[in-house]
Amino acid sequence: MGFFSKISEGLKKTRESLRERFDDVFSGGHVDDDLFDELEEALVLADTGAVTAGAICEELRKRVKKEGVTDSEKVREMMYEVVAEMLRGGQELNIENKPAIIMMIGVNGAGKTTTIGKLAKNFIDEGKKVVVAAADTFRAAAIDQLEVWTERCGAELIKHSEGSDPAAVVFDAIAAGKARKADVIICDTAGRLQNKKGLMDELAKIGRVIEREAPESSVETLLVLDGTTGQNALNQAREFGNACPITGIVLTKLDGTARGGVVIGIRKELDIPIKFIGVGEKAEDLQPFDPEAFAKAIFD
Repeated sequence: MGFFSKISEGLKKTRESLRERFDDVFSGGHVDDDLFDELEEALVLADTGAVTAGAICEELRKRVKKEGVTDSEKVREMMYEVVAEMLRGGQELNIENKPAIIMMIGVNGAGKTTTIGKLAKNFIDEGKKVVVAAADTFRAAAIDQLEVWTERCGAELIKHSEGSDPAAVVFDAIAAGKARKADVIICDTAGRLQNKKGLMDELAKIGRVIEREAPESSVETLLVLDGTTGQNALNQAREFGNACPITGIVLTKLDGTARGGVVIGIRKELDIPIKFIGVGEKAEDLQPFDPEAFAKAIFD
């Protein structure tokens, strides 16, 4: 299955849900205030969020007026272009300066540990050397899960005993990465509730270790969100963003939901780039985010 086919199939539920709503909105053929009001409502129901739905419709109104559009199907085509532009920017992963460090954050259950395993496998399939830091030391299950993934794909796992200092695990992983000339170091972190001060202090401590021990490394902090939670994912992103700098978002489980519109809301409202989306169980189903392919897959 090709790249676009995989994305398209993974977003099937979102696309079918949107198509039904949009068919009703654009069926009249006329371009008037009622069309934009109905379109905005449809976008809100698709979990883009009210702010983003309003922004999309406002931009469409401007373009329709400027170009003198009178056919509703033309507005539908323009919507794809507006959304693609809204999603574009910053989606490339920065792993240029080695060892590049990727810190993965997010609440338990979002798919963070599985995403780490998939990322590690994909990097290794590209010929990169990968070290994984099992710094979610509060859950023995997370360490065990990473051990299975790293053994399967050939990455090296750095772990301590359950309850150890997470920053110490990251310290050792950086030392191992440097010694073994690793291309990428992926750091798991605890996923307790995002509004707990202790967790944010812990993330800050890990950040200080990375700054001190790997000042020349490219660093990404990726927030993993469960796409099936819709607007709750947007709220999580907002709370994490208030507590620590986030360089990118990973949206998981998009194949199991009709709420893929939340991707647009997160990109627009929080101005945080989407780096990867998960559209299936296999490692290759974790796809680098492509704004045009995503917009085409949900609106085509």
